[in-house]
Amino acid sequence: MGSKPEDTPRAASFAAAAFENYAGELHRFLLRRLRRPEDAEDLAQEVFMRLSRIDDAEFIEKPRAYLFGIASHVIFEFRMRGRVKDQVVFDSDTLEQAAERPLEVSRDEMVDRLDVQKQLRAALERLPPLHLAVFLLHKRDGYSYEEIGSKLNLSARRIESYITQARSLLREMEWDR
Repeated sequence: MGSKPEDTPRAASFAAAAFENYAGELHRFLLRRLRRPEDAEDLAQEVFMRLSRIDDAEFIEKPRAYLFGIASHVIFEFRMRGRVKDQVVFDSDTLEQAAERPLEVSRDEMVDRLDVQKQLRAALERLPPLHLAVFLLHKRDGYSYEEIGSKLNLSARRIESYITQARSLLREMEWDR
């Protein structure tokens, strides 16, 4: 079952095709699940390295699903390695001090945070549906203008215009603080 010399180019071409077709989508997938962008870049490389090692790529019926399955496993392994490093050991003095000074968020701070969230939601609801979709795809989901344009069948200039109009509306809002 070892790889034959003629299998290596096929696996490499499969990995190259997957990279060409899904690199942006994979990067966003990883960014949404990780805290640091540099971790997403490292894990994307690991995913494509694993793809390049596949001996029988022609048997993969759903390459996108296969790619994201590998990505999920890579994320799981990364988190498991991180758990060992992220463990914190407290001594009894530290625990007693923490119990004496619990984390406090004042009622006013909580109300202020909720008010800002409500105001932002109201501002976003004032946007036309297409403007809102474009704005969220770009700001929340990290899509480029070109990617949004291909998804919504719009030009990059139109995408830029919608985002500019959305920003302008948000800036004009009267924000209570």
